[in-house]
Amino acid sequence: MDHPDSGDTRSRLLDAATRLIADSPGESVSLRAVCSEVGVTLPTLYHFFGSKAGLLDAVTEHAYALYLAAKRPYDPSEDPIEAIRWGWDTHFAFGLANPGLYVLMYGQVVPGRSSRSGERVADIVLRSTEAAESSGRLAVSADQAAAHVLAAVIGVTLRQVADGTEDHGLSISMREATIAAISGASTTAPQNGDDLAGSAARLRSALRASANVPLAPQEAALLDHWLLQLASG
Repeated sequence: MDHPDSGDTRSRLLDAATRLIADSPGESVSLRAVCSEVGVTLPTLYHFFGSKAGLLDAVTEHAYALYLAAKRPYDPSEDPIEAIRWGWDTHFAFGLANPGLYVLMYGQVVPGRSSRSGERVADIVLRSTEAAESSGRLAVSADQAAAHVLAAVIGVTLRQVADGTEDHGLSISMREATIAAISGASTTAPQNGDDLAGSAARLRSALRASANVPLAPQEAALLDHWLLQLASG
């Protein structure tokens, strides 16, 4: 017999649906399969979520919560352009690691409707672009820059999720082109080849996005500090 008022039943259903969707990118997950995972019947699921749409809305919010948990807060002392790079790389990495959830978050759009968590993601990007605007680093408004960054990173991530590829080089080139567009900076290296600050920033971003840096934590922290100093000019 089901116990619809059990404290953890809703969480178990949500976890089961999240896991099934994550394991089956782009495929429809049946409500019966979700119920079977938890050992309850359909009326119990309807009791908590109302409908399949209600369950998918809850899974979407849960996916955003997982995404936001991977985002570190913006540090006001950090170079705001570097913060945009970090945010881009974190977003891209989450999408590749969680294609089923990412498609649910960004690939199934209802016109005129956005989630509260999705708006929080946009706010994080906006804080970085506002900091860049305040420091005179943007050629467009902070709002325009944030919209540009989000459109570009979602586009490149969805494309690779759809293709089943992991082209980090494409993501980096798109990231740098986007940053050049919003900052008015040239994407062409100086003629003398002395692009030390840019190279340091790119290396720092790549290292921080990698899960396989062959350094001890203290060594990685020291290298990160040195690269930040070089990137800041």
